[in-house]
Amino acid sequence: MSWNRYYSYNLKVCISKRIEVNRMAEDPLKAYEKIDPEIHKRVENMRSFAFKDGVLSSKIKILIAMALDASHGSEEGVKALVQSAMKAGATKEEIGEALRVALYVCGAGSAYTAAHALKQSF
Repeated sequence: MSWNRYYSYNLKVCISKRIEVNRMAEDPLKAYEKIDPEIHKRVENMRSFAFKDGVLSSKIKILIAMALDASHGSEEGVKALVQSAMKAGATKEEIGEALRVALYVCGAGSAYTAAHALKQSF
Protein backbone atom coordinates (compact mmCIF):
# COMPACT_ATOMS: atom_id res chain seq x y z
CA MET A 1 0.00 0.00 0.00
CA SER A 2 1.41 3.39 -0.95
CA TRP A 3 1.97 6.08 1.68
CA ASN A 4 -0.86 8.21 0.23
CA ARG A 5 -3.34 5.34 0.30
CA TYR A 6 -2.21 4.39 3.82
CA TYR A 7 -2.54 7.98 5.04
CA SER A 8 -5.94 8.41 3.34
CA TYR A 9 -7.23 5.21 4.89
CA ASN A 10 -6.02 6.18 8.38
CA LEU A 11 -7.45 9.67 8.03
CA LYS A 12 -10.87 8.24 7.14
CA VAL A 13 -10.73 5.83 10.09
CA CYS A 14 -9.75 8.59 12.50
CA ILE A 15 -12.38 11.00 11.21
CA SER A 16 -15.06 8.34 11.57
CA LYS A 17 -13.90 7.71 15.14
CA ARG A 18 -13.94 11.44 15.81
CA ILE A 19 -17.56 11.65 14.68
CA GLU A 20 -18.48 8.80 17.03
CA VAL A 21 -16.85 10.44 20.06
CA ASN A 22 -18.49 9.53 23.30
CA ARG A 23 -17.52 12.48 25.46
CA MET A 24 -16.21 11.46 28.83
CA ALA A 25 -17.87 13.04 31.87
CA GLU A 26 -15.70 14.59 34.55
CA ASP A 27 -15.65 11.28 36.43
CA PRO A 28 -17.08 8.68 34.07
CA LEU A 29 -17.07 5.96 36.71
CA LYS A 30 -19.02 7.90 39.34
CA ALA A 31 -22.33 6.38 38.24
CA TYR A 32 -21.01 2.88 38.91
CA GLU A 33 -20.50 3.68 42.58
CA LYS A 34 -24.29 3.67 42.97
CA ILE A 35 -25.39 1.02 40.49
CA ASP A 36 -22.53 -1.48 40.69
CA PRO A 37 -19.90 -0.75 43.34
CA GLU A 38 -18.06 -4.00 42.55
CA ILE A 39 -17.38 -3.07 38.93
CA HIS A 40 -16.35 0.43 40.06
CA LYS A 41 -13.82 -1.11 42.44
CA ARG A 42 -12.48 -3.49 39.77
CA VAL A 43 -12.07 -0.75 37.15
CA GLU A 44 -10.30 1.48 39.67
CA ASN A 45 -8.00 -1.42 40.60
CA MET A 46 -7.25 -2.01 36.89
CA ARG A 47 -6.47 1.68 36.44
CA SER A 48 -4.08 1.60 39.40
CA PHE A 49 -2.49 -1.58 38.06
CA ALA A 50 -2.09 -0.17 34.54
CA PHE A 51 -0.59 3.17 35.56
CA LYS A 52 1.67 2.18 38.45
CA ASP A 53 5.41 2.64 38.00
CA GLY A 54 7.14 -0.41 36.62
CA VAL A 55 9.61 -0.86 33.79
CA LEU A 56 7.75 2.10 32.27
CA SER A 57 7.17 5.06 34.55
CA SER A 58 3.66 6.20 35.34
CA LYS A 59 4.37 9.35 33.32
CA ILE A 60 5.19 7.34 30.18
CA LYS A 61 2.08 5.19 30.64
CA ILE A 62 -0.08 8.31 30.94
CA LEU A 63 1.49 9.72 27.77
CA ILE A 64 0.70 6.45 25.97
CA ALA A 65 -2.92 6.60 27.17
CA MET A 66 -3.16 10.24 26.07
CA ALA A 67 -1.94 9.36 22.58
CA LEU A 68 -4.45 6.48 22.43
CA ASP A 69 -7.29 8.78 23.48
CA ALA A 70 -6.25 11.28 20.79
CA SER A 71 -6.27 8.44 18.27
CA HIS A 72 -9.77 7.44 19.35
CA GLY A 73 -11.11 10.99 19.25
CA SER A 74 -11.66 11.35 23.00
CA GLU A 75 -11.06 15.06 23.54
CA GLU A 76 -12.14 14.90 27.18
CA GLY A 77 -9.83 11.95 27.76
CA VAL A 78 -6.90 13.86 26.26
CA LYS A 79 -7.67 16.86 28.48
CA ALA A 80 -7.74 14.74 31.61
CA LEU A 81 -4.61 12.82 30.67
CA VAL A 82 -2.67 16.00 29.78
CA GLN A 83 -3.35 17.22 33.31
CA SER A 84 -2.36 13.84 34.78
CA ALA A 85 0.80 13.75 32.67
CA MET A 86 1.83 17.21 33.84
CA LYS A 87 1.20 16.21 37.47
CA ALA A 88 3.41 13.18 36.81
CA GLY A 89 6.17 15.51 35.58
CA ALA A 90 5.64 15.53 31.80
CA THR A 91 6.71 18.63 29.94
CA LYS A 92 4.72 20.19 27.14
CA GLU A 93 7.48 18.97 24.80
CA GLU A 94 6.98 15.37 25.96
CA ILE A 95 3.23 15.75 25.52
CA GLY A 96 3.81 17.07 22.01
CA GLU A 97 6.10 14.20 21.08
CA ALA A 98 3.63 11.61 22.38
CA LEU A 99 0.93 13.22 20.24
CA ARG A 100 3.23 13.02 17.21
CA VAL A 101 3.06 9.25 17.55
CA ALA A 102 -0.75 9.38 17.49
CA LEU A 103 -0.59 11.62 14.42
CA TYR A 104 1.74 9.19 12.66
CA VAL A 105 -0.31 6.12 13.51
CA CYS A 106 -3.81 7.54 13.10
CA GLY A 107 -3.46 10.66 10.99
CA ALA A 108 -5.02 14.08 11.16
CA GLY A 109 -8.01 13.11 13.30
CA SER A 110 -5.78 12.65 16.35
CA ALA A 111 -4.14 16.04 15.75
CA TYR A 112 -7.51 17.82 15.72
CA THR A 113 -8.65 16.02 18.86
CA ALA A 114 -5.42 16.88 20.67
CA ALA A 115 -5.49 20.51 19.49
CA HIS A 116 -8.97 21.04 20.92
CA ALA A 117 -7.98 19.37 24.19
CA LEU A 118 -4.73 21.35 24.52
CA LYS A 119 -6.42 24.76 24.19
CA GLN A 120 -7.21 24.86 27.90
CA SER A 121 -3.89 23.46 29.10
CA PHE A 122 -1.41 25.70 27.29
